[in-house]
Amino acid sequence: MLREATRVLQTAEVPSPRVDAEILLAHVVGVARPEVVRRALLGQPLDEAEHTAYLGLVDERAARVPLQHLTGAASFAGLDLAVGPGVFVPRPETETLVELAVEAATGLDDAMVVDLCSGSGAIALAVKHRVPSAQVVGVEVSPEAHAWALHNALRTGLDVEMRQGDARAAGEELLGRVDLVTCNPPYIPLGAVPVDPEVRDHDPQVALYGGSDDGLHLPIAMAARASQLLRPGGVLLVEHADTQGETLPAALDAQRVWREVTDHADLTGRPRVTRAVRR
Repeated sequence: MLREATRVLQTAEVPSPRVDAEILLAHVVGVARPEVVRRALLGQPLDEAEHTAYLGLVDERAARVPLQHLTGAASFAGLDLAVGPGVFVPRPETETLVELAVEAATGLDDAMVVDLCSGSGAIALAVKHRVPSAQVVGVEVSPEAHAWALHNALRTGLDVEMRQGDARAAGEELLGRVDLVTCNPPYIPLGAVPVDPEVRDHDPQVALYGGSDDGLHLPIAMAARASQLLRPGGVLLVEHADTQGETLPAALDAQRVWREVTDHADLTGRPRVTRAVRR
């Protein structure tokens, strides 16, 4: 069964066919992935309902429906988050931003953290998980994504306030009081359509496109709001495309409200997160 499912996914050019086949089978059977592999090696058969469900999921994955939509969950920074249609699926490369955020928030008394463009709540919840003393607020414009963020706050039991609204006008009562602003904004240049069907056809467009030919209109707007939210010495962390490792820091320098503007690579060595300190 696993061998045939892997072949189907490989034919469909799914990037990790064997892994995905195992994860889907584990999801159907309701056991951990190592256990489902053990059962497959022993030749343990599926019952009729499991067999039918599994074949259906494999067909959907072969059609390039995101794996996380099929299982209903995404692993991110040690958390198991609910995801599905209407919300951006968190990516492993964003964990670089989380590590930098934890570094910035650790040691502060009741650090005030605002996560702009919060999506599923992944960054906000990950920071709260790692720095329990922090006060964390997430802001997301999309009602659909905001609903996922609320669900994830309940799912994880983490005390994060999830607000729905335009991040460019968020937190009026917090102006000048925030220690850390995190943001994974839409940053794909207009006209640069993603190649991967999982992204192009399933991630919401509001979470993808940066609103300009260089993709930086919305990231720069988020940085401008962050400059109003942050206290002097507060830290801004913004994720960006790997082609924006020079252009986004230059744009922040041009705002003339930041010092120590630096860029940081993700675990693959690609430029990923710009860090800046409020003057």
